[in-house]
Order: sequence, then C-alpha cells, then structure tokens
Amino acid sequence: MLQQALRYFRYWLRSGNAHGLHSPFVFSLYLDVICHTGEFYAFDNIEARRDALRADQRHLRITDYGAGSQTGAGRERAVRDVARHAAKPARLAQLLFRLVNYRRPRTVLELGTSLGLTTAYLAAASAQARVLTFEGCPETAAVARETFEKLNLQNVELIEGNFDHTLPAALAQLAQPVDFAFFDGNHRYEPTLRYLEQCLPYATEESVFVFDDIHWSAEMEQAWEAIKAHPAVTTTVDLFFIGLVFFRNNAPKQHFTLRIEGRGLGV
Repeated sequence: MLQQALRYFRYWLRSGNAHGLHSPFVFSLYLDVICHTGEFYAFDNIEARRDALRADQRHLRITDYGAGSQTGAGRERAVRDVARHAAKPARLAQLLFRLVNYRRPRTVLELGTSLGLTTAYLAAASAQARVLTFEGCPETAAVARETFEKLNLQNVELIEGNFDHTLPAALAQLAQPVDFAFFDGNHRYEPTLRYLEQCLPYATEESVFVFDDIHWSAEMEQAWEAIKAHPAVTTTVDLFFIGLVFFRNNAPKQHFTLRIEGRGLGV
C-alpha cells in the first residue's frame, strides 16, 4: 500500500487538467467523456446487481493465470469479497461506459470478465456492439453469466479459458476490426505486451485500447512505458488507474497525464 501511495503521489505531481491541453482531440475527450458526471439509464440496474453480488455468500474456487490479488486473497473467495475488492468500482466502470458510448465501437474485447459488472457497462453502452469477454476462471465465469442473464444483455459472448489459447483463436475468427479493447486480465509485463501485439493487427486508427492498473506495480509501470514507446501508438492518456491508447494516423506522438478533478474516479 505504501508503494501504491508513492506511485499515486508521483502521478499527481506530473498530472494536469484542461488548462494547457493543446490537443483538440484530447481536450474534447477530457471534458466530454473523462470528466463527464451525468447519469445514464443503465447505471441503476448494474449497480443493483453489484449490491446483490456484495451480499452473495457463495464461495468460488479461483483459477488465476495472472499476477494474483493485491490483497493476498487465497484460491477460495466469497462472491461478496470478489465484488468488493476485485470488481471495478462504479465510477471507473462508468468511465468505460462513457468511452464506448462516445466512440460507438462495433467490436469490443475485454480480457478479464470477473463477475461481469464491467462487462455489463461495456455492453449496455452500445447495444449494437459485439462484446467478447474472456475469463480464465470457470466458477467466476458462471457468476458472470448470471449477471448477463439478469441484466438481459444480448450482445455479450463470454469465452472461457486461458487467454494464451482463447485470445488468438477468437481474434482469428473476427470479421471486423477490434474497435475497443479493455485489458484487465494479467497484471504482468510480458503477457500485457503480448496481448497488445496480438490485438494490434486488428486495430485501426479509430481503435481505443484501455489498460487497467498501469501503476499497480513496478512491472506494470514498465509495461505502460513500453506501450507508450510502441511505434504504432500515437496518443496516450494516463489517468493513473487506467491508461488510454490511441492509434491516430498522422498524429504526433503525445503522452498526457491527466487528473480528474471534482468527483474524480472514486477509486
């Protein structure tokens, strides 16, 4: 926790706001999407599902292919504990909703379904989007399927298994580009960069890739620096909890570190 606090302090010292933003693209994104505080129709139902999961006393046997939990949680966890500690907080998930609602992607990938709450936000943001979400743990995936059923989400396809096997196979079958991708499945350097490279051939200059927990560890900070330096990447936005990556043709390479004033992300 001390290391995380130090990372946040360093981020805060580097971060800025709308003042001095010389990129019209990022200026609009910052004011219209990132700092937007309005409520949308879908939020109440998804948050009601979160409340139900936070009261769910069932236990799951967790299959974890990634870096594990920061809280030191074991292989058996109560659903309510996963909902409280592992699921993305509402304001962060709602930022992802706004990004999808703003960009209107046709194909959305999510690496790391968990209990399906963030997936629900991604799917509810655009009923026309096809949302492919990947989960390595069978018992967690079963609860996520309950989430999608209870929220009547018809545009979600859950792909179960180790990402190392399921992601390449799913990408090879895509008929459309990957317009939006949320990487939240393996908080380590090598897999993060590998998943980026696997998805890049399916990206366009309109695609948005979002990386979760870019300051979660020194290894993830190293991965974020490598992502920023990638030749295909033109614009990045560091929001501490997540990083936004864009591939805009003919745009200068620019990296922004922005803080969200007022309500913030609440995480």
